Amino acid sequence: MAGEPQADCLFCKIATGDIPATVVRETETTIAFRDVSPKAPTHVLVIPKAHYPDAASLAAAEPGIAADVLREAGQVAADEKVDGQGYRIVFNTGAGAGQTVFHAHAHVLGGRGLEWPPG
Repeated sequence: MAGEPQADCLFCKIATGDIPATVVRETETTIAFRDVSPKAPTHVLVIPKAHYPDAASLAAAEPGIAADVLREAGQVAADEKVDGQGYRIVFNTGAGAGQTVFHAHAHVLGGRGLEWPPG
């Protein structure tokens, strides 16, 4: 069922504390932790605790929680002190876009030049 923890989901297991992560922020609805394979000096993932496979399904079902994820991404940027120089919030949707864990999540990237287009 959408929103319910999935036994085979890495991020659900992080959200429940069954798998350790370097948590930098946590709220009632979200958890933010450092990416294990960072692509920038600051690379933090912000996830909803509820399980949805991607950002679009999260926003459709739980717009308030989707807003919580974005708000926390901004707070992570401030805490990491990259908000003044600029940072990127990325939602990959689908394997073709690079999504490897099918639990909605935002990447907060900063601390270096982030050219456009990314890659």
